[in-house]
Amino acid sequence: MSRPRITVINPNSNQVVTDGLAAALTPLMFADGPEIVCETLKEGPFGIESQKDADSVTLPLRRFVEGDNASSAFVIACYSDPGLHVCREATTRPVLGIAECGVLTALTRADTFGVIAIAQRSIRRHIRYLRQMGLMDRLAAERPLDMTVAETASGDGTLAKMIAVGRALKDEDGAGAIVMGCAGMARHRKNLEDALGIPVIDPTQAAVTMALGAVAFAG
Repeated sequence: MSRPRITVINPNSNQVVTDGLAAALTPLMFADGPEIVCETLKEGPFGIESQKDADSVTLPLRRFVEGDNASSAFVIACYSDPGLHVCREATTRPVLGIAECGVLTALTRADTFGVIAIAQRSIRRHIRYLRQMGLMDRLAAERPLDMTVAETASGDGTLAKMIAVGRALKDEDGAGAIVMGCAGMARHRKNLEDALGIPVIDPTQAAVTMALGAVAFAG
């Protein structure tokens, strides 16, 4: 009997981000557990950094999900959760968004959380989503790195910037946990948590952990 598969979709076309996701998910790849496969959406922009970028991948993501008959669950690995509800309409299998899962995981670790965004213009989009989720009273603050998606995944000095922003969220804003607000930040989670001394949530790890549970208890 073949192992069930969880497909993690990077909606941007930057393979470096996809490779970083795969590395960050290695601890969840159990020999007797579901197969975890990371895929790059070739039609996506190089980085999803605006509402236009997020909206542009909605239908390509749906086509991806509709055309995949082998996966038991899907994770959309972009902190904007693009196409989440459209993809859920396309299948009865679980479809998880990393922003939703990352925030919900943070709420299990602390009373308030902060978010590290890639850029200032991302914050309005994230706040709108948190308002829809009814969680604004648990948000301490969201602060930007003022970097691109590609820079967070492979740029020099990214971790140092993340530590500085994370300390401000912790010390000035009172965040008890930090959510990394971009899938490209995945490789920095452990070092950031060690530096800050509070829980740091990689939302893709959070979403895949939830997907593992959903697949394990299905049927």
